[in-house]
Amino acid sequence: MLFFLLLPALIIFVVSFIKQEKPHHILAYVSFLVIIPTTQLLLMDKPYALWGDYLVVDKINAYVLFISSVVAIAVSLSLLTLDKHVSITKVAYRRFYRAFSTFWIGLIFSIMANNMGIYWIGLELATLSTVYMIQTNTTRGAVKETWNYLIVGTIAISLILFGIILIYSSAKPTLGEEAMSFSLLLAHANEIDAPYLFEIGFAIVSIGMFIKMGFFPMNLWLANVERASFYPVAALLSGILESAIIMGFFRFSKIAMEINQTHLVIFVFSYMILTLFVVSFLIYRTKDFMRLFSLSGVEHMALIVLFWVSGGVFPALLHFGAHAFLKPALFLSTGVLESNGKYRIAGALRGYSGKKGKLFWILVSLFLLGLISLPPSPMFFSELYGFSAMVDIAKESKHMIAMLGAIFIILLLLSIIFYKFVEVSQSMKYEGELLEKKVYWNELLALLLFAVSLLVLLSPPVIDYLKGI
Repeated sequence: MLFFLLLPALIIFVVSFIKQEKPHHILAYVSFLVIIPTTQLLLMDKPYALWGDYLVVDKINAYVLFISSVVAIAVSLSLLTLDKHVSITKVAYRRFYRAFSTFWIGLIFSIMANNMGIYWIGLELATLSTVYMIQTNTTRGAVKETWNYLIVGTIAISLILFGIILIYSSAKPTLGEEAMSFSLLLAHANEIDAPYLFEIGFAIVSIGMFIKMGFFPMNLWLANVERASFYPVAALLSGILESAIIMGFFRFSKIAMEINQTHLVIFVFSYMILTLFVVSFLIYRTKDFMRLFSLSGVEHMALIVLFWVSGGVFPALLHFGAHAFLKPALFLSTGVLESNGKYRIAGALRGYSGKKGKLFWILVSLFLLGLISLPPSPMFFSELYGFSAMVDIAKESKHMIAMLGAIFIILLLLSIIFYKFVEVSQSMKYEGELLEKKVYWNELLALLLFAVSLLVLLSPPVIDYLKGI
């Protein structure tokens, strides 16, 4: 099964070396193959050993990888007409898909890993390959941000590695060489001789992951990189790479919950509130789509982390799925919204004609409303369940007043973001000069795929699947 999971990426890599008149067409169609093995993994009985005890399929990582494959297909659809919006060569197309195939292999290993070492290797492979995807934009700004990404990514991945070493050291006297296994660490968490060493290691690992997701104190690097990249690359960063990072946090934090849940909650809540405080005011001051969507992604990843450590597995995973579809959808729509001038928000939703234009206008408007959690967005329901999980955990720990204070601060910061999105939406619809904009069918198909996926998220079978985790 592992071979079939890796096969689409290997085919894309080989095909990327074949010189074609229209390389983006054949490579896009080949990349659709990624959905086949991920669908099979989602439907098969779990747990399933892909590679001994090193790569194991369970309900969570099968769900995360399947969502990532849907995003990959939508991004490939948008790439069919990327050259209509930006300047990109055939060679750059081939290099992009070559890097994407490597990225996908790294993603599989990191998401499916039941071993801390393999998780780190997969995440590093995905990170390094992303550098080459960013460089498909050859402008001076993109090259500069590529180096910034490489530096920040190196800092983050080094912190994760150092934290893994400390966690391994804390459990080795008990588990021996098997102390690298996530499942064994979780099963024997209460037997670890040096829990303080584990907690230090977990804090360092978490900070490394938080930096890679654009959390405090490095809130702007991700927004700058996604602004400098072509919009399909930004969609991959937000919709797929963050999946591998958050999957690692899920694994590590489940073990930390068994060791000392109170310490975990205090650490994570303090970090997330600080992140939301900074991000909310950065969003309030932002002037263009890419940074707006990128920073809002940091907000939603922070909420996913909060719901998860509060014991709300279902709302965390529902919110994760909604974010993974909404954010790339808005990034891909940016290619059309900004096609008549970058950094232009005023009038961006004006000037569309015909059935394609009207459909695009409707979809983007709905995605914007969905991103700020208005019903019937899946994010509306995930936040209801998520804040409920926060109250439940406060009841158990008898810290209800502190939790209600934290919820009040979080909602206050979210209201700032809500206000900014309403302001942006009004400006897009009613301000600015009227300019004709071109929408292509493949771009509409990508957005429709995301719209259908969001509806499927709220279907009874998916809700039952997530509640069964």
